[in-house]
Amino acid sequence: MISAIPVRLATLADAKGIAAMSRDYIEQGLGWSWTAGRVERAIRDPEVNVAVIGEPGSIVGFGIMSYRHSIAHLLLFAVRRSQQRKGIGSAILAWLETVAVEAGITRIELECRRENPAARNFYGEHGYHEQAISRRYYAGIEDAIRLEKWLAAPDGR
Repeated sequence: MISAIPVRLATLADAKGIAAMSRDYIEQGLGWSWTAGRVERAIRDPEVNVAVIGEPGSIVGFGIMSYRHSIAHLLLFAVRRSQQRKGIGSAILAWLETVAVEAGITRIELECRRENPAARNFYGEHGYHEQAISRRYYAGIEDAIRLEKWLAAPDGR
């Protein structure tokens, strides 16, 4: 059950593990931009939540979401391959969405690689809708699919 999976805010001790997962699972073939230093800055940023499952040194999944005005942006999201399809990603995403609702966010935006059907299906299963293709979005090399999910009606109802 998703609620039984403990999600916590990342600490600086988690930054290296998150950065390594980003390099290995998300940024392969693109260059490495989410280094430990960048993850540390996200952890320190009061307008960003970095949610993780697992102990420092043993992170099994994470999500990084920024909150600006009424829109949140899921910046980075990954689950170790050996732990996928076990509810880890769903638990992290539900936690981030709950925080967004409590913060008055009405919409969440994100991008994923066009050639990543597993991610596209995961987000679709969680109510995200594909909006557009951004050509050569990733390092000028690979296309992205832009997705969004409305948490509240655009007029605030």
